[in-house]
Amino acid sequence: MTSFESELQAIADRVIEQAASGEQVEAFVSRGGETEIRVYEGDVEHFVSAQSEGIGIRVIRDGRTGFAYAGTLDEPAIAEVLAEARDNVEFGTVDEWAGLAEPDGVEPTDQVLWNDELAGFPADRKIDLAKELEKLTAGGDARVRVDDANYADAHAEAAVATTTGIRRSGRENGCYVSVSTLADEGEGEDAETQTGFGFSVGRSPAEFDLERAGREAVERATRLLGATQPASERLTVVLDPFVTAQFLSVISSTLNGEAVVKGRSLFRDRLGEQVAASGVTLVDDPTNPLAYTATDVDGEGLAARRNVLIDDGVLQQFVHNSYSARRAHVSSTGNATRGGFAGTPGVGCLALSLVPGTKSQDELIAGIDRGLLVQQMQGLHSGVNPISGDFSTGAAGLLIDNGAVGAPVREVTIASTLQKMLLDIAEIGGDIDWLPMRSAGMSLVITDVTMSGT
Repeated sequence: MTSFESELQAIADRVIEQAASGEQVEAFVSRGGETEIRVYEGDVEHFVSAQSEGIGIRVIRDGRTGFAYAGTLDEPAIAEVLAEARDNVEFGTVDEWAGLAEPDGVEPTDQVLWNDELAGFPADRKIDLAKELEKLTAGGDARVRVDDANYADAHAEAAVATTTGIRRSGRENGCYVSVSTLADEGEGEDAETQTGFGFSVGRSPAEFDLERAGREAVERATRLLGATQPASERLTVVLDPFVTAQFLSVISSTLNGEAVVKGRSLFRDRLGEQVAASGVTLVDDPTNPLAYTATDVDGEGLAARRNVLIDDGVLQQFVHNSYSARRAHVSSTGNATRGGFAGTPGVGCLALSLVPGTKSQDELIAGIDRGLLVQQMQGLHSGVNPISGDFSTGAAGLLIDNGAVGAPVREVTIASTLQKMLLDIAEIGGDIDWLPMRSAGMSLVITDVTMSGT
């Protein structure tokens, strides 16, 4: 959100003014919309433009919490939501940590989160972008078919007010394009097809790099043609930036304050300990304007902030919202998450990234005698246990021999533990890639990983 203020703030203010003695009341009001366009062979195959608005109200009294919401901002409906939240308090279980966030004196970082060009961008030009991306990709290699080309954007305006003194409102928007590819080779029983993808993100369509998105989609698919299942061995892996982003999203679940206080994190009792290789610094920084998920406030209205979670390999802190922070006897890190007016705040990283190094992926590979460039991982979240740290997931990529990319491989399993992988990080690439997700990617070198094949 930004410093923009609208009638949504006035609605939230009116709700909390109705708080009774002994009540804590929070009103979260939002409206927004999204556009999704899918193009196939030059035709619009899918076009959805959806709008929504509504309010969610939390009431806390005597350690019990009641919540209710409505997908409308009509005054009679808002009155009903408040009454229902109060009624639901009676069904709540007493929780000594229940309570709303309170102002902590941290001021939001000024950011440009709203783009007028995107807000006024016409639908026909959105379609043209998807068509252009499809055309650029299809012309990249004769072996490649475009499965679909997509344009997507979203905008949101929100306000929050609480009886504890929080009052914030703002708006933000963003967009991205993506393309999926199929690369074919051979005929009959020897025929094979490999998949690829590419994307580009921005605050406005002017920031898109369609040529790069198309080129990456072609390369990801064609590089895996002819892939075979290799023999099992222990080697060094280089994670592609997109795979690194997926890996970091798994790591983020182990640094979640809610998981920690519930005993569901492998790092629960390891603050101040070396948990990653020296030189590894992991930062959650939603104040970085380059991050697709950049924001100035969290889901409870507290200022978003730069939190260093791992510094030079040493675990410094977990991310918390106000509830998990109270349970852990610490302060909120401004990491409340919220999916919208229909839910209560959760906790999680907002814009996670390793501090990048300086080398390109090619330079990293040049220093490896035997390894695997991991281009794809399948079932990553289901293959990782965030409590024990066991890591086992399917993968595909390219073997590395004497500092050069070699034969493509598939149907392999990458196995280790999260604890060991973090300690075995050898180098971090400088090729940082901001993705349409809460984690940034860059090439990542990890030594001594088991690759199971034939």
